[in-house]
Amino acid sequence: MDLLAGRATIDDLDVFVARIGAIGDEHGATVQAFDPRYVVDRDHLERAVALADRAIERDEAIADDRAMEILCYAAGTRQIREALTIGVSRGESVPILVLIDGGDVSGARESVEPLLDETGEASGVSVGDYDEESVRAFFDIGDAELNATDAGIPDLVRERVALLVVER
Repeated sequence: MDLLAGRATIDDLDVFVARIGAIGDEHGATVQAFDPRYVVDRDHLERAVALADRAIERDEAIADDRAMEILCYAAGTRQIREALTIGVSRGESVPILVLIDGGDVSGARESVEPLLDETGEASGVSVGDYDEESVRAFFDIGDAELNATDAGIPDLVRERVALLVVER
């Protein structure tokens, strides 16, 4: 799994999503874009990929394609519309985290990079630089839950991802 952090100007979200999907198809890879403010760490996405793959293998997938399945698991929800909240949105200089997995990862990465205005440190976007307020609201992590455990927000988010398997 490769993660590409950066910023993009997304005028038409449908066109952008179709383009990264086509890049994935072209390289035999899965390409999915996330709003990095909701991604607590690399393990968050690695776990989502592993569980999505397991659901697909067991014919228990939520979505029709792997990229959307990964998004649902990363969001910890079976509701595709709700999962889209942690995907990217339209706008100028939108923070973006692109997951590339399977197939020709390096070729897919090279094809995705031109879609981004800035990448890496220059963009000010990095994996794990999440927005605590947004994450807590989206994943419904309240003060009582945080006070009842030694676990931090990343641990609780990864737990939400893992629990999606049992929410059938």
